[in-house]
Amino acid sequence: MTIDTTRGIAGLKGALRYVRAYRDQVFVVKLGGDVLGAPETLDQVAAQLALLSSLSIRLVVVHGGGPQASALSRRLGAEPTMVAGRRVTDDAALEVVKMVYAGQLNVDLLAALREHRVQAVGLSGVDADLITAHRRPPVQVVDDAGATVRVDYGHVGDIDRVDPRVLTTLMEARFVPVVASLAGGEDGEVFNVNADTVAESLAVALRAQKLVFLTGAPGVLRDRTDPSTLVTFADPDDLAGLMASGVLAGGMRPKVEACIRAATGGVERTHIIDGRAPDALLLEVFTGAGCGTMIVGRKEKATYLGVDLAG
Repeated sequence: MTIDTTRGIAGLKGALRYVRAYRDQVFVVKLGGDVLGAPETLDQVAAQLALLSSLSIRLVVVHGGGPQASALSRRLGAEPTMVAGRRVTDDAALEVVKMVYAGQLNVDLLAALREHRVQAVGLSGVDADLITAHRRPPVQVVDDAGATVRVDYGHVGDIDRVDPRVLTTLMEARFVPVVASLAGGEDGEVFNVNADTVAESLAVALRAQKLVFLTGAPGVLRDRTDPSTLVTFADPDDLAGLMASGVLAGGMRPKVEACIRAATGGVERTHIIDGRAPDALLLEVFTGAGCGTMIVGRKEKATYLGVDLAG
């Protein structure tokens, strides 16, 4: 038996406790635009999702597509506006996100999963009253420069409620729901909702065991220019100081905020990892060391520190 084969068998044995623990549990996995934008990255992520699905883990995949929406806006002659990591959505921008999120990217993701023999179903929050939202009123926001500004986000929705029945129906039939980050209003409106917030809300509604963000960054960094400053494990108290100091700027801030809300809302463990890195999702789920940032609630932190089960 070769060394590589021996290591492979040892890896399978090491993963067994996780496989047993995760069977029939719900994982909500959010794919960022950096992951969706590169065909080879999307393919390797789809392969990892296929493996999780084959192990009877119930998956819900959530995506936005900010970079792709921005690129289409620019091609149409409109420069996108972002404040504190969130998109200002005027009439033209709403048309763009509908085309990109619920159209191009959703179909591309379904096709990538189909190649790996995953039976996935494309949805948005508008389907089956999955996500009901209202238009966000103008709000005071602290921008990435630390200034307080008043922002009208336009057709951006704040979530009122989640009805996860369509997701549970699909998962019970062993389909994988793929949800684009749009929501419906009571009067037929369509709202752009931050995909991190959608993923967090669905994870809480489904009482998911894990919420995983696949991003274009290695995780939460104390110094955004230095990957060696990765924060591998944190609870909300640990992150409060980083947010107050302005370290968590741009697109990372909504992810951390979503993880904190999910971790305090019943989701056992939340993760932010680099979706571009080979096998990052599998390493985070099936190994004790992991490869990104895990954010848990205070109660789960005590449990985690008391036992040797990191995944």
